[in-house]
Parts: sequence; C-alpha cells; structure tokens
Amino acid sequence: MPRLPRFLTAVLPVVAVAVSASLITQPNIPTWYANLQKPGFTPPNWAFPVAWTLLYTMMAYALWRILALPENRPGRAAAIVAFFVQLVLNGTWSFAFFGGRSPLAGLVVIAALIVAILVTIRAFWRLDRPAGLLLVPYLAWVCYATLLNGTIWQLNG
Repeated sequence: MPRLPRFLTAVLPVVAVAVSASLITQPNIPTWYANLQKPGFTPPNWAFPVAWTLLYTMMAYALWRILALPENRPGRAAAIVAFFVQLVLNGTWSFAFFGGRSPLAGLVVIAALIVAILVTIRAFWRLDRPAGLLLVPYLAWVCYATLLNGTIWQLNG
C-alpha cells in the first residue's frame, strides 16, 4: 500500500473515533460526570485528553505498520479486522458511558474492549512485534479505566 493511502487508512478512522468520542464526552464532564461520586484514584480531567492523544497516536502508528506488510501476508487481514473491531468498541464506550450516562453499559462495553484489544495485540505481535508492543500501553490504560468505570458504577449504583 502506498504511503499516503496507508497513512490515511491508519489515521482517519482513529481520528474519527477520537473526535466523535470527544463530542459526546465533553458536554457531560462539567454536568453529569462532575456530579458522580468517584474513587480517590480518579485522575484529574486534564489527564484524559493527554493520555488518549498519546494512545490514539500509538494505535494509528501500530496499524500503519501492519498496513505496510504485504497484503498476502497470512494473518494481516485478520489483524486489521481485529483492530477495527476494537476501535469501534473504543468509540462505543464513550456513547455508552457518557452519551447513555450509564456506568453499567460502559462496563459491559469496556469488558468487550479488553478482549478485543488482547486479540488485536496477539494478531499484531505475530506480524510485527513493535506494532503489538505499541498497543500494550493502550491495554494498560483501558484496564485502569475498567477499574475506574467499575468503581464509579458501584459508588453511584
């Protein structure tokens, strides 16, 4: 795949999810989210966009590396599908948690997201270890977010 189409294929979907998630999340932070009881390990609000910017950048670069592989490489197509499945779940979480104002729905989605990220890491790792490694901080953050989401659900249920 030539560089520009590969770049656009890797970056545009990730940016689309980031922007759509932000559009549904931002209006709910000073209203609904501010009024939720949160655990002491909740990071400050400014930390989320910083973390997600780094993670989305790493995700797009990981996909870019996989897209650079020959199209007939065994496992490449499945790895790309796995990436897009987890990306859809990533965006769905914001709509469930913030859009639906439902920590329980967010918890259901984020549990599926963890599984999808694990599948994607495994698929990427087999094809390109650096691409797989680029997703490990994302998995760690989502595991932390799962703990945060679950605790918010318990405190506000």
